[in-house]
Amino acid sequence: MREYKNVIIGFGKAGKTLASYLSKKGEKTALIEKSSNMYGGTCINVACIPSKYLEYNARLSNKIEDDFAQKSKRYEEVINNKNEFISALRNKNYNKVKDSGVDIIDGKASFKDKNTLRIESKDGNIEEIFAERIFINTGAKTVIPNIEGVGENKFVYTSDTMMQLKELPKEFVIIGGGYIGLEFASYYNNFGSNVTVIQVEDEFIHREDREIAQSVEDTFNEKGIRIIKSAKTKSIKENANDATIVYEVDGKIEEINADAVLLATGRVPNIDSLEIENAGIKKTDRGGIQVDTHLNTNIDNIWAMGDVRGGMQFTYISLDDFRIIKSTLEGGDRTSENRGNIPYTVFIDPPLSRVGMSEEQAKSKGYNIKVFKLNAKEIPKAHILDQAIGMQKIIVDKDTNNILGAHLFSTQSEELINLVKLAMDLKTDYRVLANSIYTHPTMSESLNDLLAE
Repeated sequence: MREYKNVIIGFGKAGKTLASYLSKKGEKTALIEKSSNMYGGTCINVACIPSKYLEYNARLSNKIEDDFAQKSKRYEEVINNKNEFISALRNKNYNKVKDSGVDIIDGKASFKDKNTLRIESKDGNIEEIFAERIFINTGAKTVIPNIEGVGENKFVYTSDTMMQLKELPKEFVIIGGGYIGLEFASYYNNFGSNVTVIQVEDEFIHREDREIAQSVEDTFNEKGIRIIKSAKTKSIKENANDATIVYEVDGKIEEINADAVLLATGRVPNIDSLEIENAGIKKTDRGGIQVDTHLNTNIDNIWAMGDVRGGMQFTYISLDDFRIIKSTLEGGDRTSENRGNIPYTVFIDPPLSRVGMSEEQAKSKGYNIKVFKLNAKEIPKAHILDQAIGMQKIIVDKDTNNILGAHLFSTQSEELINLVKLAMDLKTDYRVLANSIYTHPTMSESLNDLLAE
């Protein structure tokens, strides 16, 4: 039996970074990954990087007046180039970890006990390894809804498999109105697909500030993206050349046909095959691995990082989880409670970025607030980029002048939101941002007008 000081399960952002760090310290370390196509983790291979590559090229495609056949050809070229790019990134990640001295083990891991893991290789061989410390970083997986006709349907995709689709669908239906679904709706609409989103919720992006959500919905409507609310998908029938989606809305049964159907009904922690019960590891009520503020499970030599814990599923949270565990191992004070405000971006067109509270949340918590708003059409840089769409909104505490929340539905908001997050973490008076000197013409200078009294 091979023995290690540290074993990491999963080649995601936290796992690969921690493995290299521990190995460079001189500690014998192994990293287990069940698929050679996932070196580097979900973000690099099937999520953030390939999807944003697609998003960028979709925006470029939207600016050119082509017929569907020409856009389909361009789409196919983008997908082929994406695959080459991702393959190169995957190899780079593998070599970087390998060169740091980590033993990379291909196989599916499961717990025998709190120190022993069983590793099953692709050919069915079983090996057991011992570890003083174990770190779980197995990410999340797509929720497959209980809809008749979903299984083995050649026209049904998840966000992972959709990224491999080489032909542009003319009619594209998305089941689920969450962030992943809306991103794909935006990408494929820009490429030229006719897109319909079917969601069970009666409100569009119900977790967002209501005014911002309405602006996003209006933009989607203007682009021709159809949103069907309060609808329950009953079945997806596979036909010879397409699929028929049957759904119920307002008590009526409706049908729509599509060349491709995306299941975007959420993601859950990927722990089913780990057999964590053999190690005595506890789960949360939502199915994630239960951890404390230092990301330690209830078993003292086992930690969990990233999406497998549940909660916000972002690669930068996974990276920060590495920092927390590194700090813990070194006797530091970093925890999940002192990482500051967490921003996020939904990469639709234009992108929607947020940090902190919505106007509704601030009011419900009893804050005395003032609200600043600016339409994107008033920002010179937005016109230069031919993206004068959307609006920006910031909520400020009148009593302290601190920013409580920012909602930026505008071009390049994915960059601008980080500046606002920093100001919030430092408890900076909003007037510092309002009166700062920014280069011109830029999107960051929009803060001068947005926060003007």
